[in-house]
Amino acid sequence: MLPGKTKVLLTREQIRKKVKHLAADIARDYEGKKPLLICVLKGAVVFLSDLMRNLSISVEIDFMAVSSYGSSTASSGVVRILKDLEASIEQKDVIIIEDIVDTGLTLSYLRENLLSRNPGSLKIASLLDKPERRVADVEPDYCGFRIPDEFVVGYGLDYDEKYRNLPDLCILLEFGK
Repeated sequence: MLPGKTKVLLTREQIRKKVKHLAADIARDYEGKKPLLICVLKGAVVFLSDLMRNLSISVEIDFMAVSSYGSSTASSGVVRILKDLEASIEQKDVIIIEDIVDTGLTLSYLRENLLSRNPGSLKIASLLDKPERRVADVEPDYCGFRIPDEFVVGYGLDYDEKYRNLPDLCILLEFGK
């Protein structure tokens, strides 16, 4: 039984299959390389964990935490880095691991910030994409699912720090405590 008012959009099995497929694509594209996976906290940590376990190549990982001010369901695009990388990314093959690309404002800022640090290459892997809401010119290079303009939770995504632990991706139908 799902907590609150939610409806399953993608099952854990659908997600598992897609993550395995994305890992195969990344392993093929980075064969003979050791990319640095940069996980955008907190939402992408579940995706990163599953993706890493399915990769057949060696990788490094690091984490960034960013905050965009605004209401709990909308990003203003004003971004603040809360946790930065531990080491330099200069000349490294970098893949940003993101849970969802929505307006693209936060990811666009993050991409420009990381490009200024002179990586060898920079790509974006996102489990979810909401192209209807795109404001900034940013597209994931590796995309799991294109989803409708609904507020989703589960599989690492939250609403007010709730629902991250749901194994399925669910549409949140009712907001509140």
